[in-house]
Amino acid sequence: MTGTPEAEHRIGLLNGFAAYGMWGLVPLYWPLLEPAGAAEILAHRMVWSLGFVVIALLFLRRWAWAGELLRRPRRLGLVAVAAAFITVNWGVYIWAVNSGHVVEASLGYFINPLVTIGMGVLLLKERLRPAQWVAVATGLVAVVVLTIGYGHPPWISLCLAFSFATYGLVKKKVDLGGVESLAAETAIQFLPALGYLLWLAAHGESSFADAGTGHAALLASTGVVTALPLVCFGASAIRVPLSTLGLLQYLTPVFQFLLGILYFHEAMPPARWAGFALVWVALVLLTGDALRTARRARRTLAAKSGGARAAQGPDGAMAVTGEAAGSGGSGEAGRR
Repeated sequence: MTGTPEAEHRIGLLNGFAAYGMWGLVPLYWPLLEPAGAAEILAHRMVWSLGFVVIALLFLRRWAWAGELLRRPRRLGLVAVAAAFITVNWGVYIWAVNSGHVVEASLGYFINPLVTIGMGVLLLKERLRPAQWVAVATGLVAVVVLTIGYGHPPWISLCLAFSFATYGLVKKKVDLGGVESLAAETAIQFLPALGYLLWLAAHGESSFADAGTGHAALLASTGVVTALPLVCFGASAIRVPLSTLGLLQYLTPVFQFLLGILYFHEAMPPARWAGFALVWVALVLLTGDALRTARRARRTLAAKSGGARAAQGPDGAMAVTGEAAGSGGSGEAGRR
């Protein structure tokens, strides 16, 4: 990455808004691909996404990262783990949308920030502020209420939340650019996906060649539909903290929830409303806490910058300000 930390953070935010906005509207797209089943659509996503990113890399002329990645087995292994988790996420989400579970899918992305925070505590040994503990506890109560309402745990929601939160965590550790990371992941997915599509064709079960040119074109366009938001997400994940990604994720489930209720006309019995309301209370707590923390950090940074200028002059102030900005960023990550 290049540029100042402020510029990089701004680029990360813009990419995050773009990614989550596109994901929020994608439930309108998957039903267009019927009669293809979820597994066939998933395989096409993998195959055509690789084609899209290869073209992008040819245009950008960025290939040096590939050799470096192949020389670092641990990093390559993390890419394979990321590819596995995003495969699960894609497959479950496609099936959920085309099976009439858009609202439950949206719940998965509503609780994703809570799962992300929980992973920060369990895996990264991060410390939570009191408001964050209350939010996580409220989220757990919401899952219990929804389990009672559904008659079983909301498996679709939980699967989507945990798979995508883990994907985000692994992407953070891999630290590749958006296009490069997606290229590596889809390269790992490509051969199994292509093999499955060839198997479908050999058994006369592929819809790609049998449902018309328009259908084939829509299946091919899964590469663009998949790659664009993931490229944006990858560019955002390496520039902003996981806590910020959790806040940006609210865009996706809000759009999905509204589509599920207003466009797909899915049922919302009282127990489901109660569960969603608890999740929204938890998210309000998280948002309010994040805003308060950000304001305190800005005031602290401004105070340190002013003191440094008074004591050391312009050159010394610049050095101290840069150091404070760096420590402030890491401190925020440590308190998530």
